[in-house]
Amino acid sequence: LKARLATRVHPESVNLAAAMNFVAAAGSLVIGGVAGCVLGRRKEKKLQAKYEKYWPRKIMMVFGAPGAGKGTQGPKIVEMLGIPQLSTGDMLREAVAKGTEVGKQAKEVMASGGLVSDDIVIGIIKDRIKEEDCKSGFILDGFPRTLPQAQALDKMLAAEGEAVSLVMAFDVDPAVLEERVCGRWIDKASGRSYHVKYAPPKSMKMGPDGKPVPESMKDDVTGAALMQRPDDTAEALKKRLDGYKDQTVPILSHYEPSGIVKRIDGGAPIDQVWVEVQAKLGNTK
Repeated sequence: LKARLATRVHPESVNLAAAMNFVAAAGSLVIGGVAGCVLGRRKEKKLQAKYEKYWPRKIMMVFGAPGAGKGTQGPKIVEMLGIPQLSTGDMLREAVAKGTEVGKQAKEVMASGGLVSDDIVIGIIKDRIKEEDCKSGFILDGFPRTLPQAQALDKMLAAEGEAVSLVMAFDVDPAVLEERVCGRWIDKASGRSYHVKYAPPKSMKMGPDGKPVPESMKDDVTGAALMQRPDDTAEALKKRLDGYKDQTVPILSHYEPSGIVKRIDGGAPIDQVWVEVQAKLGNTK
């Protein structure tokens, strides 16, 4: 009996212990809530700082001759800013597929074998940039290609109370561009890309002329013969560079008086180029 009485717990002790456990649990929740609130505020401040640096709505263009590095840096900008890169070809196909009014016009023109007019392309861009993912901004890819197109784009944006906010131009010496472009080889089936200097296939052998033996250029994975695109030759590159100079450079001259053209040394190492890109993405001129 004494043993039973010794082990019996008084009800008040049980209530006190329960109350203490409740207080401890509540305290943990409060502390956790405070910590979560602090972290939430830090995240909010970080996001606010990002918006103050890169916005209002970022309306960007990225220019550069073939091999200048647009394809490498573009996706990084998209990821960093969280804004889409809009290709005119993709927008055109999307508008046709959705059957929008402008898409129907484009479909009719293409069905007759004609070229889609600048007015139609501007209309497609106007519709596309109203979508939710463009709320914070967008990057135009492949447009404008000529000065009249740039002027038409400016007119459309001005009607909406907006304007192009940043034009990023990648400058690279023509000799460097030739080395980059003419050294590219691809596996047609998979799209895997190689480069004679920067990423050669394991099978590559050099000939007495210092150039790779074509028969030795094979895919690392399948062993299939690699190929060079018709545009990746010195002759084709010269024509493309002439076209870039004649059509695109005037666009840069058009926007330069506004102070929004930022030039990037595309001939520098990739990591260094990205550092410069990040530095010039902000709102400071």
